[in-house]
Amino acid sequence: MSKAQTPLGGHRARKRFGQNFLVDQNIVQRIVDAIHPGENDRIVEIGPGKGAITGLLAERCNHLRVIELDRDLVPWLRVRFEKHPDFELFQTDALRFDFSQLTSPGQPLRIVGNLPYNISTPLIFHLLSFAGQVHDMHFMLQKEVVKRMAAAPGEKAFGRLTVMVQYYCQVDWLFEVPPGAFDPAPKVDSAIVRLRPYTTPPLEARDPKLLARLVNVAFQQRRKTLRNALKQLLPTERIDTLPVDTGVRPENLSVADYVTISNLIDPEELL
Repeated sequence: MSKAQTPLGGHRARKRFGQNFLVDQNIVQRIVDAIHPGENDRIVEIGPGKGAITGLLAERCNHLRVIELDRDLVPWLRVRFEKHPDFELFQTDALRFDFSQLTSPGQPLRIVGNLPYNISTPLIFHLLSFAGQVHDMHFMLQKEVVKRMAAAPGEKAFGRLTVMVQYYCQVDWLFEVPPGAFDPAPKVDSAIVRLRPYTTPPLEARDPKLLARLVNVAFQQRRKTLRNALKQLLPTERIDTLPVDTGVRPENLSVADYVTISNLIDPEELL
C-alpha cells in the first residue's frame, strides 16, 4: 500500500497539534444533524482529522473545503474524498488562512470544526474578522470556552471573548460532549456551540477596532475596576463623564455598555 492508501488506525494524535479524534458515531451524527448541511451550502471544515465529521458532510453537500495542518493526514484525506464532486483540501494553519478566498457572491460560508483546545480562542478571534462572509459556525470546543462565549454580565466567565463574540454573533449552546467520545480522551469536557453572525448587528459600534481595543484594555486586569482599567486609554476626567458605573469590575457591564462607551470615544482623545 502507498502511504496515502494506508489505513489511519495507527495514526497517533499529536499533542503539538492539540489532536483529540472524535470516535463516537452517535456524537458525530448529532453534530451533523445540528449543522443540517444543505446540498448547495459552501461548507468549510477546520481540522478534519481522520474524517469522522467530514464523511457525513460529504454525503450531504456538494461543495466541501477542509483545512488540515497535519501533513501526515493530508494524503489519506485526499484519497478518501477524491470522488466527491467538489472537494478541496488546504494543508495550512487555519490561524493564518484567508477564509475570504473561499467565498462567492451571495454564498456565505458555513464553517465547522472540532477545534484544538490550544488555539481555540485565537482562532475564534481570527474567524470573527470574516463574520460578514459567514452564515454560521458550528464548533466543538472545551466546555469552559463555550461558557465564556455564552456568559451573561456578572458571571465569572464573562470576559473579552464574551463581548466580542456576542457583538458579532448570536451564540447558541447546543450540547455537551464527554471525554470518552474522543481518542485520546481529553482531561476536560467539551461542548458544541453554534455562532450565527448578525447580518445587521443589534448593537453597532461606530469603530469596531476601537471597541476591540476598549474591551481588551478593560479585561487585561479583571480585578481592577473599569475606571482604573480605562486609565490606560482616557484621562481620568473623561472617564468620569461616561454614562456607566465605572466603579464596577469589567464583567459587570453588558455588551451594550461597551458599545455605548466605544461610540462616545473620539479616537483623538485616546492616550
